[in-house]
Amino acid sequence: MMKKWLGVLIVCVLVFTLAACGNAGKGSNIESTPEASSTPAEPGGSNAVNEEEGELLPEEGASIVIWEGKTQRKFVEALAQEFTDQYGVPVKLEEVENPDQVTKLTTDGPAGLGADVVVFPHDQIGRAASAGLVLPNDWFGEETASENDPNAVSAVTFEDILYGYPRSVETYALLYNKKLVSAPPKTFDEVIAFSKTFNDPKKNKYTIMWELQQFYYDYAFLATNGGYMFGSNNTDKEDIGLNNEGAVEGAKFLASLKESLLPLNTGDITFDIKKGLFIEGSLAMDINGPWALADYRAAGIDLGVAPLPSISGNPMTSFSGVQGYYVNAFTKYPNASKLFARFLSTKESQLRNFEMNGTIPANLEAVQDPKIQNDEITKAFYEQFSHSTPMPAIPQMASVWGPITAGIADIWDGGKDVKASLDNSVAQIKDAIASQ
Repeated sequence: MMKKWLGVLIVCVLVFTLAACGNAGKGSNIESTPEASSTPAEPGGSNAVNEEEGELLPEEGASIVIWEGKTQRKFVEALAQEFTDQYGVPVKLEEVENPDQVTKLTTDGPAGLGADVVVFPHDQIGRAASAGLVLPNDWFGEETASENDPNAVSAVTFEDILYGYPRSVETYALLYNKKLVSAPPKTFDEVIAFSKTFNDPKKNKYTIMWELQQFYYDYAFLATNGGYMFGSNNTDKEDIGLNNEGAVEGAKFLASLKESLLPLNTGDITFDIKKGLFIEGSLAMDINGPWALADYRAAGIDLGVAPLPSISGNPMTSFSGVQGYYVNAFTKYPNASKLFARFLSTKESQLRNFEMNGTIPANLEAVQDPKIQNDEITKAFYEQFSHSTPMPAIPQMASVWGPITAGIADIWDGGKDVKASLDNSVAQIKDAIASQ
């Protein structure tokens, strides 16, 4: 047990500093059963860990279930068969879309009905970890912390404890039609200059769009100049930086774009409206994510992707997400589950997922592979990811969206004072958090 907790402590320190680590000892997780479980998992037996070899072995008779979305089925089934061949542990896939998994695990986990390995976006880790639904990534924590992008490691960490095994990263970037834009603009000044030759709202032609009613995208304007969501690396709910000096300057710049680029109201720019304009050639540039690529490619667009244009010399800071594997805290087979989560998230597996599904690896070596470096679109998204902020994972984030979205609408649609509008939004956010 002493070795186990020492290993967990080492991982926590490594994740907190986001430093590459050496060859410190790993902690055994034979007894890593949640105290809250009414049906605690049985230890894997005397052969669960080969102490001399420092090797984690699956429990005797183990079989595991993984929840994963439909688009990942072929990848998971292929890797599951290889895992079974190597470890003798059967794996079954049940289709549950990633955003729904924490909600389902909340009830199914304690009831013994949840999958052993789950996959969800990192912004739900606070909810899952606080409820004791997932186990720490202790045995493979050192490798995970050193092999993956620091932003990705930070994203799957909660309260200085590493829980996740990063699968892929995502953020939004600048998508552009190469037939309309010969070279992507590197600054917003260049965007504005281009608009003078292209923009024609009366003919429904626009230079650039993003979903204005979604603060997920508007955040980039506030953050690039020094605004932030929460302090202490998005963990301090008492420190809200959406109305500081940088955020106000960013929001003022955002508001200025209505006259020069987008004389529309926030509700006029939906995902579908924007997509339609881009496909018909009436929109030159679109701030969007990899989720839009399939439709644009299917439409035959000569598509390019580049990092977001800088503002006042500062790289534009987008929100980002990290999909990661997690081990159900109520699993009967924690060793086998940790082995499978690791198996799915190695450099080789992340590259294979990229080849099969176009997911962007979190693994640092995988990103340098020629398969990635020679892919213009994936490389651009990853470059933008390096300038991103992982979506806050603390539960209080749910109190932010409504007030700040209303504040941006007041500024953009109503022309109201920027500082007063942001102050009002932050006050509402603080009241909502205090009432929780």
